[in-house]
Amino acid sequence: MFRAIGRSRAFQVAIGSLMAAYLTFVKRTSRLIFLPDEAVRTVDAHSPTIITFWHGQHLMQTFFRRPHDRCYVMISRHGDGEINAVAVEKLGMLVVRGSGAQRKDQVRKRGGIQALRQMLSLLAAGDHVSMTADVPKVSRVAGEGIITLAQLSGRPIVPIAVVCSRRIDFRSWDSASLGLPFGRTAIVTGERIEVPKDADAKTREQRRQALEEELDRIYALGYATLGSRDPGADRADVLAARAERRRQAASNPVERG
Repeated sequence: MFRAIGRSRAFQVAIGSLMAAYLTFVKRTSRLIFLPDEAVRTVDAHSPTIITFWHGQHLMQTFFRRPHDRCYVMISRHGDGEINAVAVEKLGMLVVRGSGAQRKDQVRKRGGIQALRQMLSLLAAGDHVSMTADVPKVSRVAGEGIITLAQLSGRPIVPIAVVCSRRIDFRSWDSASLGLPFGRTAIVTGERIEVPKDADAKTREQRRQALEEELDRIYALGYATLGSRDPGADRADVLAARAERRRQAASNPVERG
């Protein structure tokens, strides 16, 4: 019975609406700190962009959006995704449904290829798009999807971190955090990363690693600005996944160029 309730559209809309109302309250009662100060102008100068972040703080990325910004965010098709889709639409974002996956044979099933094509069309039309750099269950390891999107579209990736001084940190696979009201929120914009359209496998891997490093840097900077540490930075499974990814890349003769 409880599973059926969770899948009902009415329930999903109600919970998504509550989430949106709560996050609006958090934003309005928080002091926003932009690092660097000219970050918004940087995004405007290179519009449209591919905005990205780590899993775990995905809903708080809406804090960066200004009222006139048109930005589409990629959200998975599963049950929690329905709730998240309602929430981000209430917060002024537009939605593309689909997600990446650990295995290439899962990407089509989860709508990743269709979402990629849609985001390419949106970027060509001048709209921003937004997606997590890491795929579900592989925390803080940048996936191939965002690199492919940047290469095919010719648009830059702009890493953004949104972290709160007052928050609840969860022991989830993605080290999720939920901001609390009446605190400070650091919104940190990283250096843009571009992937040439003629990039070979070695160059793609270099850009992928550069994206990981830049996201790590801005998350660390955001938390340090608030007098805290990034709760997900030193997890053993994160470090192991990265080491394995780089070992595979080094052992692949194609990627050695």
